[in-house]
Amino acid sequence: MHRGRFAALLLACSVASPVAAQPATAATYVLDPEHSFVQFEVLHFGTSTSRGRFGPVAGSVVLDRAAGRGEASLRVATASVDTGLAIFNARLRQADLLASDEHPEAFFSARQFRFDGDRVAEVRGEFTLRGISQALSLRALRFRCRQQDGTEVCGGDFEGEFLRSDFGMTHSLPLVANRVRLLVQVEAFRR
Repeated sequence: MHRGRFAALLLACSVASPVAAQPATAATYVLDPEHSFVQFEVLHFGTSTSRGRFGPVAGSVVLDRAAGRGEASLRVATASVDTGLAIFNARLRQADLLASDEHPEAFFSARQFRFDGDRVAEVRGEFTLRGISQALSLRALRFRCRQQDGTEVCGGDFEGEFLRSDFGMTHSLPLVANRVRLLVQVEAFRR
């Protein structure tokens, strides 16, 4: 008898609760492959900066701007590296650098979002490259949402850096710098 009253009380609370009656504020966004890429920069022999890009980036982001929370799950093919020089691209894909045959994808997974109002200011998570995972923080250089054909589109430019030696990429150190700067551009459509 006590069990029945407890179950009825739980049911009544879940129906009458204002929290249960409020709509969810989290929204899921799917990355647009035409506008989502990762660029990298690394100092080359102390004279110039080598640059390239990976992409498109695939994945999704869940944003709850009202609660100041988010989640991101992104992946990119390591063989998609493009520096503008075919011979350099092939060299970067080799086993002592990106190891694209053995590790065809790099991943970024994040559950720590920092907001400035309802604007994403920073995303902190785990970056996996060559099967090795390390913490990575991406600071928003800009972030904005807009309407396009009746659908919300959010996007931004994010900046971060890592040490390539942390992922076992020690070839050409110290002639080619250890510190790699990442510039991540993303746009995503609300699902």
